[in-house]
Amino acid sequence: MNATISILAEIPEDLHETLKGYLETHPDWDQDRVFAAALSLFLLQNGESDRRAARVYLNTLFNRV
Repeated sequence: MNATISILAEIPEDLHETLKGYLETHPDWDQDRVFAAALSLFLLQNGESDRRAARVYLNTLFNRV
């Protein structure tokens, strides 16, 4: 079983408004799922070849969180 850690982050208001709009039209996604997908993809694209990040990304995309 994977543990989850809570993160408090400040984001630009425009980004927050865009995220709210996306979440309103995609009820199978929530803020935590979006952030996990975005962060794991960022790590994968920027040289962090850790399989754990890849696993989180794929599980998040296919809703196996």
